[in-house]
Amino acid sequence: MLKIGHRGVKGHEPENTIISFQKAIDLNVDGIELDVHLSSDGKIMVIHDETIDRTTDKKGLVRNSNSSDLKELGIPTLIEVLDLVHRSCIVNIELKGIGTVKPVVILIEHYISNKNWSYTDFLVSSFDWKMLEEAQLLNPKIRIGVLTEEAIDEAVAFAKKIKAYSINPNYRLLTKENVALMQDKCFKVFTWTVNSIEDIQKIKSFNVDGIISDFPDRI
Repeated sequence: MLKIGHRGVKGHEPENTIISFQKAIDLNVDGIELDVHLSSDGKIMVIHDETIDRTTDKKGLVRNSNSSDLKELGIPTLIEVLDLVHRSCIVNIELKGIGTVKPVVILIEHYISNKNWSYTDFLVSSFDWKMLEEAQLLNPKIRIGVLTEEAIDEAVAFAKKIKAYSINPNYRLLTKENVALMQDKCFKVFTWTVNSIEDIQKIKSFNVDGIISDFPDRI
């Protein structure tokens, strides 16, 4: 079962920062999860929200700021994070911002073609299933994770349609039975965001394939 650090290790360090990703690597995670938006100059920035308000001392939309200004605020580019990881763990890229699909696909292809990475080093996920369809059409070799916080059945049907690799449900949706059902249909189950020791033990007992947590050291 994979230990996947949520936005790095959000429980220990500021989310989606180089410090947070380095801490995750130091904790020997099997994977990190991160979120991406585009800057005004078209760079893939690692940040969860569409604004910089919550995680920095500035305000405004990510897409209205250039990458240099965003980097000064401690928001890394996806390239910086991938270079830090250097294939030490899987990178789960959650597509958030408008227009992120094609640049992310191109960057993944670049790392595979030129930096000795593999398709197995990446997972691309999103709650916006149209983005996942787009990614799958651009490159069917990229592993897709279908995020859901509502309906397992709908996620399974969509995952079948686009030949996804995994289904990534909110852990509160899970039972031992529906985890087994998803796995019987050949999908990995990577669930989020499981933080308390009690919840982690419960979800582990369901035999999921991976747990995404702010505290991956508890898994």
